Amino acid sequence: MRFATDTGGTFTDLVIERDGRLHLFKSPTVPSNPVEGVLGAFAVASEAFGMSREELLSQGRQFIHGTTHAINAIVTGRVAKTALLVSEGHPDILLLREGGREKPFDHTVRYQRAFIPRTRTFEVPGRLTAQGSELRPFDEEAVVRIAQQLRDDNVEAVAVSLLWSIIEPGHELKVEEILREHLPDVPVTLSHRLNPSLREYRRTIATAIDASLKPLMDRYIGGLEMAMKDAGFSGQVLVLTSQGTMVDADEIRRAPILALNSGPSMAPIAGHFVSATEATEHDAIVFDTGGTTFDVSLVRGGRVPFTHESWLGRPYQSDLTGFPSVDVKSVGAGGGSIAWVDDGGVLHVGPQSAGSVPGPVCYNAGGTEPTVSDAALVLGYIDPDYFLGGSIRLNMEAASAAISEKVAKPLGLSTEAAALAVLEVWTENMVQAITDITVNQGIDPTTACIIGGGGAAGLNAVRIAARMGCPTLLIPEVGAGLSAAGAVVSDVGRGYRRLFVTNSEEFDADGVRDTLAELKAQAEAFAEKVGASEAAIEIDYFAEARYAHQVWEIDVAISPDDLSKPDATDNLRAAFHDAHERIFAFRDEDSMVEVIAWRAQVRCEVAKTKELRIAGEAGATGADRSRKAYFANVGHTEVPIHTFEKLMPEVVKTGPAIVESRFTSIVIPPGVTFRRSSSGNLVVEPGAAAASISIAS
Repeated sequence: MRFATDTGGTFTDLVIERDGRLHLFKSPTVPSNPVEGVLGAFAVASEAFGMSREELLSQGRQFIHGTTHAINAIVTGRVAKTALLVSEGHPDILLLREGGREKPFDHTVRYQRAFIPRTRTFEVPGRLTAQGSELRPFDEEAVVRIAQQLRDDNVEAVAVSLLWSIIEPGHELKVEEILREHLPDVPVTLSHRLNPSLREYRRTIATAIDASLKPLMDRYIGGLEMAMKDAGFSGQVLVLTSQGTMVDADEIRRAPILALNSGPSMAPIAGHFVSATEATEHDAIVFDTGGTTFDVSLVRGGRVPFTHESWLGRPYQSDLTGFPSVDVKSVGAGGGSIAWVDDGGVLHVGPQSAGSVPGPVCYNAGGTEPTVSDAALVLGYIDPDYFLGGSIRLNMEAASAAISEKVAKPLGLSTEAAALAVLEVWTENMVQAITDITVNQGIDPTTACIIGGGGAAGLNAVRIAARMGCPTLLIPEVGAGLSAAGAVVSDVGRGYRRLFVTNSEEFDADGVRDTLAELKAQAEAFAEKVGASEAAIEIDYFAEARYAHQVWEIDVAISPDDLSKPDATDNLRAAFHDAHERIFAFRDEDSMVEVIAWRAQVRCEVAKTKELRIAGEAGATGADRSRKAYFANVGHTEVPIHTFEKLMPEVVKTGPAIVESRFTSIVIPPGVTFRRSSSGNLVVEPGAAAASISIAS
């Protein structure tokens, strides 16, 4: 057996791979102790399998864990007391950052404080030039004095980011040697080793984040491994990374920044898996709607795109991570998002969430604020007696009262119209997030399929697809646990980066060949370490390139073989022009192309799963039922209820209807056609839904 978990803000998803089929389970997340929520999910699974939790865990050979522990620590300020060592004369790298502002002329917005304050920032005498030669000698005695001060100040971690260490790392290595001698128990992160980026701020912020997380993640990973071992698991523990792969738990201890956005990065991996077997469109939009957040990502031309622009909060009002990761945009719009009316009588949904504690009003666990889930229950979209397969009984009366009192009355609407308005505002928030990422990546939604996942996705997936103009909506059979399912089919892997500047007019073929050879050697060493067979290894290469005088680079997929041929320059230029036109809708073939850095992404296949199919679950009913549901422009109407796993393949049906599983309800508006494909995915053609989308009055 293989286990994969994704710890969300409301529920912890567990997917178990057993005999080539998947089993999905959910359990409430425990915010104060995420490991307890994971073990709770195993308790639910063991009961379903008719065995003890210890017996279930003892049969597992691999446990894959996705966690928000690292990002939560940064958001809440629970990171280690960290010091930053920089080159003399440059103590304000983290304060000045890159100088941007979201609203340049709004001076009421306070500038973000430095991630590590000046009081814990120390200047190291010594300076290297951009060519790597020593301009001013390294002052070893000064660093010894700094180390002594760090010890006196009880510093828990140290980040070291010196100028031009990416060209010549000698000074950073000397600092590390001194710190190891004087502070042997304090973890140290060196910028040239972690993130060899040309951009000083991005290299430094990534180093600072990584160092600040090391003590925390070391304790968390150690506690997770110990808890799993005590509970009966003796297999391999892997942790998901923000680069769409997974690594051994020890790798996270060495570089915890890898786990910064580990859970959300798996949804596009699952989306890529589904789109490759089901979709006819070239591109796919993937969204994952949980209880707390809405995550949207892409599959572009068969690849999951990366970004170097991941923020820890609002753009320019927070810090960049400075580290390449899967491009995922998250907004506070989940099933637990709270609906509220402001003093001006305007309805808002989120970003506040009821979370797992106390949860929506309908959970009957102490929640008092109306949420999206309460609105969906009032509209008849959720069966109050079949939520999570009947493990939680929802309180319809309490949900209706909360919507009526706090939304309907302030807006002067009926309770049903107010509930529908909540879902429509919620949908618009999501549509804006999808629009932002598709436009930024040069994707036309009307020519892309859209893939919906997450427990709350089905409530408005058809509406989202119709608003975006997507011709096809796919909801996988395992969609309610999309990220955890992505973990099951993800690869063990790691990304590596090397700085090497060249251009199309003075192309340094030897330098490029040597750089790519270094990256290949690193990738193969990683694969050898994890024990992957040669047939299971795949390495993708990218050039970070731009037109001459452009400020920012884009990732361009390249082939080392193409760059070793006599026409290497033409191959590079052609690949860049195509990528640039796809993103920005124009190309300038007369301009020189500059490459700043090169990247390799190694993937080692470990999954045996060939289909994201859920094995038949006990308690699922095959008998179609019906109940009343409320739709815009229609009102209350009796609609058939289809059980997802019992739908006959390739039989086309027409809405209104609701397709239910133990973990989700998929709302099909009137006139919309849907079918279950032979691969087990729900395939919806949402065009007719557009006519049914309007604010009720």
